[in-house]
Amino acid sequence: MRYIILSVFISALLFCGPSKETVALQKKSISAFGILPNKMPGSESDTAELIALGKTLYFDKKLSINDSQSCNSCHNIEGKVGGVDNEATSPGALGKRGDRNSPTVLNAGFHVAQFWDGRAATLADQAKGPILNPGEMGMPNEKAVLDKLSKVKEYPSMFEKAFPADKQSLTYDNLAKAIAAFERTLKTNDKFDDWQNGDLKALNDAEQKGLAKFMEVGCAGCHNGAALGGNSFRKLGERNAYPSEDLGRFKVTKNEADKFIFKVPSLRNIMLTAPYFHDGSVKTIEESIKKMAFHQLNIELKEDEVTSIKAFLNTLTDKTKL
Repeated sequence: MRYIILSVFISALLFCGPSKETVALQKKSISAFGILPNKMPGSESDTAELIALGKTLYFDKKLSINDSQSCNSCHNIEGKVGGVDNEATSPGALGKRGDRNSPTVLNAGFHVAQFWDGRAATLADQAKGPILNPGEMGMPNEKAVLDKLSKVKEYPSMFEKAFPADKQSLTYDNLAKAIAAFERTLKTNDKFDDWQNGDLKALNDAEQKGLAKFMEVGCAGCHNGAALGGNSFRKLGERNAYPSEDLGRFKVTKNEADKFIFKVPSLRNIMLTAPYFHDGSVKTIEESIKKMAFHQLNIELKEDEVTSIKAFLNTLTDKTKL
């Protein structure tokens, strides 16, 4: 009889449903962040040929002045990395470093705009910039890029297949469109996605506690939406000034109100993208959490709170990169 009672007790423990607190937390989480779509906007018209061309271009160092750099050089998507080069600022083809940290390309198609200052409205607009930037890939002009690619045996036919309706398919606009199409395939999938999609066992107790703390202290005020950021612009140092010579979006708009305004970065894969902030000055996730709480929310987090939030951020890493 004792064994029967014990067996029933164990079965009850194994098959009992989630707690009311867990159910409530998930409901609140779905309301705050929503669910990351299966595909990025614009991908519905991307063909296999277009994506294949874009992937080839993304990894091709011929897009730089001295054949030393590709898109992947600064936005590395290979292996267990997060779509960045993990440098504070990236070295260009000629060795000169830029003044901003290279943002991740993963999930970038979900963002409201591209670059820290939002100067590019789309992925295709963004793709055009670095190739011709003298401090980055350094090509002198669009014609030089196209002349170089036209001499590569595979490219003319690849462009024709990717853009069959175009009389002249090998153009700079089409180059950018192809790279953008490939980048729209770079959607990640993580434990938090499983949680948002209904798996209440996807996050353990510590991770759920971190999620609750993340929302409780106000992090979700900026890092909201399905990408947990990337969908708005905010002032860096809203509550306590952040020391920076970079005027952010002001450089684009020349509007005084846009000084120190930057695109809120997505927190997807944040554990893989150190160093942090627009200037790459923050080396660890713990320091980043503390600084954001202080500068944006006027909160000085305790060590256990930082550890808890970090536990949640760990759930945002793509499963293939663990």
